[in-house]
Amino acid sequence: MLFSNVIGQDFIKNHLTTSVDAGRIAHAQLFIGLSGTGVLPMAIAYAQYILCNNAQGENEGGSQACNLKFEHLSHPDLHFAFPVATTPEVKSHPVSNNFMREWCSFITENPYGDLFEWHQHLGIEKKQGQIGVDEASEINKALALKSYEGGYKVMIIWAVDKMNTAGSNKLLKLLEEPPAKTLFILISENEDSIIDTIKSRCQVLHFPRLSEPQIADALITHHKTPDAEAHKIAHQAQGDYQQAMHLLHHDGDDIQFEKWFVTWVRTAFQAKGKKEAVLGLMEWSEIIAKSGRETQKNFLAYCVQFFRQALLKNYKANDLVFMETETGFDLSKFAPFVHNNNIFPIVEAIQEASYHIERNGNAKIIMTDLSIKLTRFLHRKS
Repeated sequence: MLFSNVIGQDFIKNHLTTSVDAGRIAHAQLFIGLSGTGVLPMAIAYAQYILCNNAQGENEGGSQACNLKFEHLSHPDLHFAFPVATTPEVKSHPVSNNFMREWCSFITENPYGDLFEWHQHLGIEKKQGQIGVDEASEINKALALKSYEGGYKVMIIWAVDKMNTAGSNKLLKLLEEPPAKTLFILISENEDSIIDTIKSRCQVLHFPRLSEPQIADALITHHKTPDAEAHKIAHQAQGDYQQAMHLLHHDGDDIQFEKWFVTWVRTAFQAKGKKEAVLGLMEWSEIIAKSGRETQKNFLAYCVQFFRQALLKNYKANDLVFMETETGFDLSKFAPFVHNNNIFPIVEAIQEASYHIERNGNAKIIMTDLSIKLTRFLHRKS
């Protein structure tokens, strides 16, 4: 993975290469940012720069054989850990080594992919992947061995916020007393979900969202997207290249999420003066409950975004409104019902529902409770 393959983030590229060239490599680094900002491709390019002794601010001038190994993600001193779950093939104690073939194909096909897309790739989208204590033991074993090529060993832990408490405690001991010439690159979208004792031992780098010109240029260069369409998609993507790819190929979940959302708010509007509409909310909740927990959490995040866009539309901040509906739902007609007197309780209720789903609560009960709350909130006056 070359630095030139990573979209934007020039300041971070320069910081990383300069620190390596100066011999200042922090043993534990935490990359914080959306998957669509390039955190994983940057981590791999950084590892390649170090392990292959590359120079000149790019992955050039080092060992050709080493750089070739990175093209296939087969360098023996490059290690990965990521969330996994049981599958029909791996029925117990799943660890990353059981899924390396799938992981390599995922990165090759979709280096900007997020956790839910990884779950889909692995066929576990109805489960919640995690990094457990068995994984932490595997990390210990891998890093206890000597480096194959006499240099650094690099361990990239992707979605480290999905590491459970037992795994975190075991990793913490390794971060406190790391083996010589070992580099940990921890990657997460959610900094608040990482325990403070791990964060305190890492050098933290925050990845900003990509600019619209950077996304548009990538779409034009790599996908031959017409200029006008590329700039429209870049505006809608809101700094997330992976979202831009979904919009380009129309292969995301947003259309299904929009249908669920429209049904939900319309039924909630009717429920105040129409008791039978409450049954409709319960039926809707049952449909959502049948989807996987990761799908439910993604849908709730989508709902928060939809309500925020409606609020911006209501207060005439049209330059910030990027959402375009696919089902004919008129955002401008819905917007007046989202205002300063109900946006905070709506968002709080949705986030609370996501919290309980994350912790394996009964999805049908959670979504029904949320729907009844929404019925009250939507009828509040501004």
